Amino acid sequence: MNLKIKFNLVLGLTGLLGIGCSSLFAHQLLQGMAREEVLDTARVLMTSAIAIRNYTAEEIKPLLVIQQERTFLPQTVPAYSAHQFITQLQKELPDYSYKEAALNPTNPSDRAQTWEAEIVDWFKSNAAEKEFIGERESVIGHVLYLSHPIKITDPGCLACHDTPSNAPKTLLARYGKANGFGWKLNEVIGVQIVTVPMQVPLQHAEKSFYTFLALISWVFILTGILLNILLHFMVTKRIIAISAQADNVSLGGLNLPELPLKGKDELTSLGQSFNRMHRSLVNAFDMLEEKND
Repeated sequence: MNLKIKFNLVLGLTGLLGIGCSSLFAHQLLQGMAREEVLDTARVLMTSAIAIRNYTAEEIKPLLVIQQERTFLPQTVPAYSAHQFITQLQKELPDYSYKEAALNPTNPSDRAQTWEAEIVDWFKSNAAEKEFIGERESVIGHVLYLSHPIKITDPGCLACHDTPSNAPKTLLARYGKANGFGWKLNEVIGVQIVTVPMQVPLQHAEKSFYTFLALISWVFILTGILLNILLHFMVTKRIIAISAQADNVSLGGLNLPELPLKGKDELTSLGQSFNRMHRSLVNAFDMLEEKND
């Protein structure tokens, strides 16, 4: 196995190891960045929904108190306003969703599904936590969800959700007495959940990863070609010249011209040493011939 093959074998193994480690790191980094991008979007949606809820509770609901006595207006419910906001958003972004899921909701359509109920239970068991993030497979593909607990901290909320006897008649006329009662102060009764699709950001991350992989592979290939060219002209070619000269001298070619040398590296020093040895052999043979004469 000659020097060039050994060199390329070591270079290839080192390059493959480097590309493998770099690719693993790059893939994890890009996937993480894609997830953070999705999470940022989810937080923007959650913040927007909370802002809509607060606006409804503080500015819309007080204006409709008298109307509420005659008929129930869902527009005064903060959760309804937040849901309507997301409904309008879904006209452009249909895969984005927002839901206020409760274990015992007034509106049956807000009842928590199994996986949502598990999040409610998690917040009940972890009262100090304010946010829960997870991923799941859905009908639209892989999604990320961001959830906040819905906790009863305002005693005024119990006016509608304590007992049916205390609830507004207009509320009972619309939703009945079966759901949405028995809530307790400081109890986690549900969760706000924003769901954002991950497919597009993950596809972008995969595309960026393969672009990076192709780029680093080409860099390695071009570097290998350049190193092989440098190896040939700076090492292999000069070693072959010295080796050929040594063969010729060993076969009696003492009258050959000395090796032409340029530079100040180790191979130049080796060539100089060989030239000195060549001259010494020539001088030794000349002295022997003179003595024999």
